[in-house]
Amino acid sequence: MNDVRDARADALLNAVKEEDGQRLKIFLGAAPGVGKTYAMLSAARDLKRQGVDVVVGLVETHGRSETAALLEGIEILPTRPVRYAGRDFREFDLEAALARKPAVILVDELAHTNLPGGRHTRRWQDIAELLDAGIEVYTALNVQHVESLNDQVRRITNVAVRETVPDVFLDRARDIVLVDLPPRELIGRLKQGKVYVPETAAVALDAFFSPTNLAALRELAVETVAAHVDSDLREHMLARGDAMPVRRRVMAAIDGHDQSEYLVRITRRIAERRGAPWSVLFVDRGGPDSARRERVDAAMRLARRLGGEAVILRGHAVAEELIAWADREGAGQIIVGRTRERPIARRLGYSLTQQLLRRAAHLELTIVATPTQRAQSRLRLRIEDGGSRRDYGFATLATGIAMALSFVADRFLSVANLSLIFLTAVLVVAVRTRMAVAVYAALLSFLGYNFFFAPPRYTLAIANADDVLAVTLFLVAALVCSRLATRLAGQVTSLRAAQVRARALVALGQQLATSADAESVRAAGAQALARALDIDVAILAREAGGELGVASTAPSAFPLSAQDLAAADWSDGHAEPAGRYTDTLNGASCWMLPLGSEHQRGGVAALRFPPGTREPDADRRGLALAMVQDIGQALDRARLASELESARVQGETERLRNALLSSVSHDLRSPLASMIGSAGTLISYDKQLPDSERQELLQAILGEGQRLDRYIQNLLDMTRLGHGTLKLNRDWVDAGEIVAAAVSRMRKLFPEVRVDMHLRHDTVLLHVHPALVEQALFNILENGARFTPPGEPMRVTVRTEAGRLLVDVADRGPGIPEDERARIFDMFYSVSRGDRGGHGTGLGLAICRGMIGAHGGSVEALPHVGGGTTIRVSLPLPPPPDEAP
Repeated sequence: MNDVRDARADALLNAVKEEDGQRLKIFLGAAPGVGKTYAMLSAARDLKRQGVDVVVGLVETHGRSETAALLEGIEILPTRPVRYAGRDFREFDLEAALARKPAVILVDELAHTNLPGGRHTRRWQDIAELLDAGIEVYTALNVQHVESLNDQVRRITNVAVRETVPDVFLDRARDIVLVDLPPRELIGRLKQGKVYVPETAAVALDAFFSPTNLAALRELAVETVAAHVDSDLREHMLARGDAMPVRRRVMAAIDGHDQSEYLVRITRRIAERRGAPWSVLFVDRGGPDSARRERVDAAMRLARRLGGEAVILRGHAVAEELIAWADREGAGQIIVGRTRERPIARRLGYSLTQQLLRRAAHLELTIVATPTQRAQSRLRLRIEDGGSRRDYGFATLATGIAMALSFVADRFLSVANLSLIFLTAVLVVAVRTRMAVAVYAALLSFLGYNFFFAPPRYTLAIANADDVLAVTLFLVAALVCSRLATRLAGQVTSLRAAQVRARALVALGQQLATSADAESVRAAGAQALARALDIDVAILAREAGGELGVASTAPSAFPLSAQDLAAADWSDGHAEPAGRYTDTLNGASCWMLPLGSEHQRGGVAALRFPPGTREPDADRRGLALAMVQDIGQALDRARLASELESARVQGETERLRNALLSSVSHDLRSPLASMIGSAGTLISYDKQLPDSERQELLQAILGEGQRLDRYIQNLLDMTRLGHGTLKLNRDWVDAGEIVAAAVSRMRKLFPEVRVDMHLRHDTVLLHVHPALVEQALFNILENGARFTPPGEPMRVTVRTEAGRLLVDVADRGPGIPEDERARIFDMFYSVSRGDRGGHGTGLGLAICRGMIGAHGGSVEALPHVGGGTTIRVSLPLPPPPDEAP
């Protein structure tokens, strides 16, 4: 049920894409000369008459006057000049088309390979970028250039077509128009010189353009268009919600031999007919040889080009791995090739096909026979995966050494014990090489052991029945041990490769986990990539101006050319690989991998492999992609953390702003209202008021003005502390004088509060800013005075301890709960819940902490014995002036 919903959602998304204008119309022909370009230009002229903005990006008329006549009246974009191999050519100008951005553009020859110097290697990639830009494209294509039909076309015509278009790109077509011409009529046009010049036409008639070939190609073209119609029908039915069968994934299992690419194309066609997703799997049993690895990589690249999923599994039991993956991913069909039939394994029921038939009864099994290699596999056991000639030479040498050792040991050991020497040689060969080489060594050792040591010697005959059993058991043991040793060696190789990948990813994860921001993530990612792949790495990120710049390099910086930067910019903009080892700007020296997605760009990783290095194999490629994906996700996390911190800071700023406004509206407005009221009374009743009342009003104005001045001073001090502009003009001063001055100021403000001071009798010198420390102590005293009950004294104690001056200010107020003692030093805390009563902005203790902290000290709230609160100020004691450096 979920698959049906997913399929319907995909169909709706595809329908939305079509409505957004990303449309492609392909004029498909069975062969050159059927009139594709003519039909495309005729359709364009119809659009032009309807008022549609149509331009010609590139059209090949091949000298046909009737085709050239259709270009009249249609805007033609200028082409791009290219100098190649000493000659001048003209190519489609993608940049000009994107800048012009018409409603519809005509670009002929979809399968064309661009000359070096352009953005993309293939023209279909240029068209894909036009479609992504919202431009509708008309183009032309011959059926022999369809990637999945490449093998069939080669079998039909004996011509290998090298320029192909991936089927996944054809899936983007809104319309595929079949342009057909009967074979006889096409051959007639060819003879008249309307397709090729006479010399070329004569050769084509004898090869490609035979009636049989043209009839077969016409059938392929009709099948391609019919498959597209079926696909469109499925999409529309799903978009409308009509019932469709559940799509089960189709999977193909390849083994890395010559038929692998053929099997990939077959799988694509089967999946297309079913309208199902498809995957190509290779089970790595432990280090295939380089030639086989290259064929696996080529098949996987083909699968990705055709729109399939490429998966590499690691394990020894191929059938078990395939069945487990099929059950896990919901595959309904397994496609395998019947090209490697080992007679012994087939008779014993151990072949892959027979294992799948027995154990995968719930899956549909399709066995594809290749036309050429099946006959070869019946004649001889292929030794391609058994190693090279060097491996067989090593096996021969190991057997010869075992034989020489046996001649030496023949004087001291029995015949049965001599077999252990040969068995050891077989094990050494099995561990160092592959199964087929180990079997060769076992057979060679068996013959040598039988001929030279088993009586009667120097003959293959065996006289004693016990010796027959011993020799036979030796052969069986040698074969079994070679099999087990080969399996173990393969598993070790596979585990070693998996361990290298896992170790690299774990190391990267550990480094990224300790990276707090995007800059450190890029630095850690570059170092991890360089160390894991043994290459030069640069991480590029967007700068303030929008240009890509190098943010981090490893192990050292290296220059990036203009083509490298262009490839990086394209990769970041399209969220796809570019540069070296790709078909987009492959003249760049680096392989560019995007660190983000299409919706959230995070920069580009530039991987520079040594010059002349071949494309990375599947393991290194997979490791690079996995690490880049992890780096991109870490950058996303860093970005989200930064945005979260910004949101938190913005919220805190908003909270403080509201608190400040609340404070201004209440605490700062109250003294202003009192001052305005007193001044108004004096103005209105100046002569009528007695001197005592007039003096009282003036004192009220003065007191409220001083109170307002303290509030404003606190705000200014808090601002300077926050911006780090508070300057410390240090001087030597006695600690007792600072405390006495602060107490004197407090007594003037609160004359009714009694303060008991306990100062040291000796002089304690501080090297501080006297005014700031006095202000901090005054804020603490003022805060305590507001909470001290009438008649209760405040206590100020000054003492030294462990090289620090401690000033304790204790009140007899209600006290502060333990969970709120740290919060009383936050700005505006008293606004929401007053620890300092209802009179104050909540800045006093916050400013106090900032001022004391600027001197290297600290302020903390402690419970007071007998009730109340003790605020302790701690300042470091400097050495005396004569000892100070």
